Amino acid sequence: MNSIETMHFALRSLTTHRLRTILSGSGIGIGIAAVILLTSIGEGIHQFVLSEFTQFGTNIVNITPGKISTHGASLGAIGSARLLTIEDELALRASSRYAQYTNSSVMGNAEIRALGRSRRVTVYGEGPDFPHVFNIKVAVGQFLPADDPRSPRAYAVLGSKARTELFGNVNPLGSSLQVGMSRFRIIGVMEPKGQVLGFDLDDTVYIPTARALEIFNREGVMEIHIAYRPGISSQTVVDDARDILIARHGREDFTITPQQKMLDTLSTVLDVLTFAVSALGGISLLVGAVGMVTLMHIAVAERVAEIGLLTALGATRERILILFLMESIVLSTLGGLGGLIIGTAIAWLLKIFVSELPVTTQWEYVLVAFGLSMAIGLAAGVVPAMRAARMNPVDALRAE
Repeated sequence: MNSIETMHFALRSLTTHRLRTILSGSGIGIGIAAVILLTSIGEGIHQFVLSEFTQFGTNIVNITPGKISTHGASLGAIGSARLLTIEDELALRASSRYAQYTNSSVMGNAEIRALGRSRRVTVYGEGPDFPHVFNIKVAVGQFLPADDPRSPRAYAVLGSKARTELFGNVNPLGSSLQVGMSRFRIIGVMEPKGQVLGFDLDDTVYIPTARALEIFNREGVMEIHIAYRPGISSQTVVDDARDILIARHGREDFTITPQQKMLDTLSTVLDVLTFAVSALGGISLLVGAVGMVTLMHIAVAERVAEIGLLTALGATRERILILFLMESIVLSTLGGLGGLIIGTAIAWLLKIFVSELPVTTQWEYVLVAFGLSMAIGLAAGVVPAMRAARMNPVDALRAE
């Protein structure tokens, strides 16, 4: 019995019991399809979340008031003795050797009014470098000018949705806008940015930071941002900013976080998520493997006489072993191919018809899943095949 005859014999054995073969192969196929589908969704979410953050740039350092203590046995937030102010941002802009742009930021909700219409939106207090720091653009007009940061003019820039809701098709430039109890002159409209992790960046109004502090009755800003030039180590920028602020505050009562560090942490969390959903698919694959082992044990038990006859006709133990291993591998391979086709097809359909769900199929996962199906077939067939190969031909023939 050569290799071709062995393959033909294995295929004939599988086609003889079609229903059992289909059910067993379906177990492997469903497991492979689950792995591909879940990893596609997990990877899609991974890439979607990272792209949402990286669209604003990665060469950014964020400074917030308050120092998070990491000394001793416990962790806790220690209240800042001194708030971050516009003057801190100006000191960083003047003294930092690596800052390309700086921006002090504050935000809150307020009611805006224009042309007899009113709407409650998110109001951002920003500096003139805000578009450069976060890589966003103005669609019409201009962004806030470089006035004296301590007493800027009452100018406002609308988000695209806020402009549509208040002015419709009317050009808003030069119109008056009431934010809270203060009045501003509209000088620009931002390009649409859509939603980022649930935040609508278009239903917004941008006003100077000092004006926002007055509206929200705050003494200090919420964040200071530093955009630094590519090619510079983020830690170098952090150390430089820390030295400048410690010289002003007398101690480190602030927290500096590089954007890249946040992205690395987020990427690690998302990797764990992808692994977790892959493990869920692996459970289905494990169930299919148990079904494969059961099938092969049943096949050996039902074909004792056939094994004895093959041995009596001269088939060696190695050939009997190869015969049953080949059956198992062929069955798992066919099931794996079916699962691969079904899994990728469902992922493709989800990507087309469910646009809100990010789905990205990584072919590395597909190849790994298919390899797993073949490995499961090999592993599932080893013990039954060894059992068949060790049978005494006389005892096997007597079983008839």
